[in-house]
Amino acid sequence: MTDLETRAAPTRAGALRRAAPALAGYVAVRALGLLALFLWSAARHKSAYTLLTARWDALWYVRVAELGYGYEVRLANGDVHSNLAFFPLLPWLERLVAAVSPLSYADGGFLVSLVSSLAAAWGIFAVADRVYGRRAGVCAVLLWAVLPVGIVQSMAYSESLFTALAAWSLYAVLTGRWVTAGTLALFAGLTRPVGLAVVAAVWVTALASFARDRRAAAAGARSTQEAPDASDTPVVPEAPPGPEAPPGPGTRLRRILGMVLAPLGTAGYVLWVGHHTGRGPLGYLDVQAGWRNGFDGGWAFARFVADKFTSFPAALAGAGLIIGVASVVWLYVTGVRQRQPLPLLVYTGVVTALALCASSYFGSKPRLLLPAFPLLLPLALALAGARMRRSATVLGAVAVASAVYGAFWLNGSGPP
Repeated sequence: MTDLETRAAPTRAGALRRAAPALAGYVAVRALGLLALFLWSAARHKSAYTLLTARWDALWYVRVAELGYGYEVRLANGDVHSNLAFFPLLPWLERLVAAVSPLSYADGGFLVSLVSSLAAAWGIFAVADRVYGRRAGVCAVLLWAVLPVGIVQSMAYSESLFTALAAWSLYAVLTGRWVTAGTLALFAGLTRPVGLAVVAAVWVTALASFARDRRAAAAGARSTQEAPDASDTPVVPEAPPGPEAPPGPGTRLRRILGMVLAPLGTAGYVLWVGHHTGRGPLGYLDVQAGWRNGFDGGWAFARFVADKFTSFPAALAGAGLIIGVASVVWLYVTGVRQRQPLPLLVYTGVVTALALCASSYFGSKPRLLLPAFPLLLPLALALAGARMRRSATVLGAVAVASAVYGAFWLNGSGPP
């Protein structure tokens, strides 16, 4: 057990009341972003709703919901883009919404994204509040809302759904609810490949807990051996075990069950793809290779950044990329120095590594980092420690800039 695990969690109603300011602020920021998008799109004679629901990955998810798996596009250069690259939970939910309502699959994706973004905001608040307090929790949610690519949270993409599942799974780990953590990790693993990060957080934290239990048991055995003979001491009532006492068999069993459940989503889909394609357990990697996507330790991204310095205007973009990557690394190191809980550090480390070290879609990296919300906790702590007026001014200004950028970005190149 840890100090975080032994603190009583609030009731559901109490938790919602406690999170209400963060959720209200989140809704306000996202409403501002959508308003800016609709105004900008109208000025360019485009449909903002189409940009949110019927472009890029959103179209692939709709095709999966409508036609199932097996659709692919063969490009002139020989690449094969297969919809098997897209994990199934979001298309399943789109199909469910369409089955129980008059909404289309695209409408269902948009609705799922909106609901999931609120659930994600609440989960982020719950994690930050438990670790650093309520004010830091509010600041963490608002920082996540005002990210430059925050408009993706309102798109028919899987980022919001995944972040919601990941945040609540991490909260369950922090509060010792291992079966809940494993179940949510399972669903996160059915949402995006980066579900591996949630699985890793559950497994590493569980293994660390088992190791801590063994040390506590060994320490208890040593103290028993070194205690004076019972005949020489008065008999006193036995005190209840403190926070450091080893957990009972039920707790250990739930922890093991959580570990068993956690990888089933990712492993199940990857193995199904391998069977479906006839390429064995690693068939999913072949599907990703068809999209020219893989994991090369960041070598391709490094070359992409280096190529920017071959001309002057592009060099500015290259410098910006270097500053961005350095900022991400600095935020992670700061989180380590601030002793963030182990599951947050493991989860953030895996998400960041998978995002920065992927070998393709370099423009998507800010979007791929969107679920790595613990990176924002050092900034949330700084804002929480500042005066209310100063924090509100900073967040308000960034919210306006984010809304304008999101509208510009989505009307331009947007997320691939």
